[in-house]
Amino acid sequence: MTIADRWLLPDGMDEILPPQATRMEELRRTLLDLYDRWGYDLVMPPPVEFLDSLLTGTGTDLDLQTFKLTDQLTGRMMGASADVTPQVARMDAHSLKRQGPVRLCYCTTVLRAQADKHQGGRSPMQVGVELFGHAGLDADVEVLRLALSSLAAAGARETHLALSHIAIYRELVRGIGWSEDIERALFDAIERKAYVVIDELVAANVADPKLARMLSELPRLHGGAEILEHARLALADAPEAVREALDQLVRLHRGVVAEHPEVSFYFDLAELRGYQYHTGMVFAAYVPGYGQALSKGGRYDDTGKAFGRARPATGFSMDLKQLATLAEREPPTNGIWAPNREDAALNDTINRLRARGERVIQALPDQRTGPGAHRCNRHLVLQDGEWRTEPLD
Repeated sequence: MTIADRWLLPDGMDEILPPQATRMEELRRTLLDLYDRWGYDLVMPPPVEFLDSLLTGTGTDLDLQTFKLTDQLTGRMMGASADVTPQVARMDAHSLKRQGPVRLCYCTTVLRAQADKHQGGRSPMQVGVELFGHAGLDADVEVLRLALSSLAAAGARETHLALSHIAIYRELVRGIGWSEDIERALFDAIERKAYVVIDELVAANVADPKLARMLSELPRLHGGAEILEHARLALADAPEAVREALDQLVRLHRGVVAEHPEVSFYFDLAELRGYQYHTGMVFAAYVPGYGQALSKGGRYDDTGKAFGRARPATGFSMDLKQLATLAEREPPTNGIWAPNREDAALNDTINRLRARGERVIQALPDQRTGPGAHRCNRHLVLQDGEWRTEPLD
């Protein structure tokens, strides 16, 4: 191994340097303050948990993304957190045990076994909110509005919101009794929008002509808000739960537009992201210039059941590293340069300035860099026996 190889980071792991680290910290504080103003309490989940609690009720996708290790104290298998949401659901159901709606927020680094195919990282800094204990649509509207407000606070000037509802597909296929292979094949074809394959699978495996027509039509139901009215007609023979899901999408659209009229909407009624996990509305928010959603979320009412306390739940999460690139800028040049000198009055002046929130950099002996390298636009000078702040030329 060469000396250079010793400093290589594992694939997908990154270090955050100035000024990006400063931008991320500023944004972290901005978002957590925003969530506090909306009534969300901060929680800090542990970075590692026993697998039997970490992966309870989460499906296979999270299992594949989880780094696993053996606890040297107990011999039990543990996992590094790859997604904070299940941990926060456990905290609500098992640790807090509060009654009524509970609003929680978080910001912490997670670790993933596989790099995100769009972002390329395996250690995102996950920030988000979860709202437990309310099954009504008002909770979903609140979460959607807060997600959009988060993107705006991060610097997004144009946002496109993709909305869907897991119950539409789930209720259409409920009770059909397909083999696992057929169900997986149709699921995969719908995700790829492979219309020919979908039509062939449905024709060969669905005897009810009305259901067959609706399943073939479902992947084609995508577009702007006008697609919801078209869906009412196309899915008129669907179970009541499907019609209720469509009504919820209409009301969600109205509720968000009232607060964020600048956001453009896209509906894909066959969006199956998080199918094993979500139970109701799902959404993804996109910003021009980024190939992936910057905010994802939805309703997941069944997660708390695995911890002995079923609770309605809805929320969203984002990667702070990605958000911090929305408004990249150099940090301000606003520091004060202080000379290296043994002087009690100078030390008192520096301490007073720092207590007022000023950034003061005191030179070190034989230092070769000057004020400009340390983002200083002022310096301390001794005038008439007093240390005063003066602009730098």
